[in-house]
Amino acid sequence: MRDVFARLGADFFSTIVFIAIYLATDNVLLATGVAIAGAIGQVIYSRIKGKQLGYMTWASLALVIVLGSATLLTHDPRFVLAKPAIGHFAIGLIMLKRGWMLRYMPPLVTQTIPEYVTFAGYAWAVLCFVLAAGTIGVAMTGDMKLWTFYVTVVLVGAKIAAFAIQYIAFRILVGGRIRAAAQRA
Repeated sequence: MRDVFARLGADFFSTIVFIAIYLATDNVLLATGVAIAGAIGQVIYSRIKGKQLGYMTWASLALVIVLGSATLLTHDPRFVLAKPAIGHFAIGLIMLKRGWMLRYMPPLVTQTIPEYVTFAGYAWAVLCFVLAAGTIGVAMTGDMKLWTFYVTVVLVGAKIAAFAIQYIAFRILVGGRIRAAAQRA
């Protein structure tokens, strides 16, 4: 589990740096510049250490540089604020692949309720699209405090709630199928 959070932290490093600097300074341009430098530094550090960089790291670097540069050039924070939406949209597209979630589930779940796991995979894709649309909507307002609340509370909270709902639903569904099979036997 710690490894998962480490990977997520690495994938969203520039966003975390941006939020921290913005909250400390209330300066969007400074936060954007530091986020760009942090993303570049992260890649250089990883390359020096010989670590393999995943697709998300490269995509994040490209988005930070392109959107961050647009923010710095235009003095319009909406470009950099849209970055999490692009990531969520891209992940949502990946989640449209049938059965993507099966490899993350324990065998008991995949053998007992595979159709629900596939449905849950599509539900996660929809959630990512909805969160991306919300991020774009909030970013277009240009309200930094609202955006910071949205990406730190709403985005994270929605995923935690979805995970909890899925966990409970899967436990109930698996338990029901096991009890039904035991009664037939």
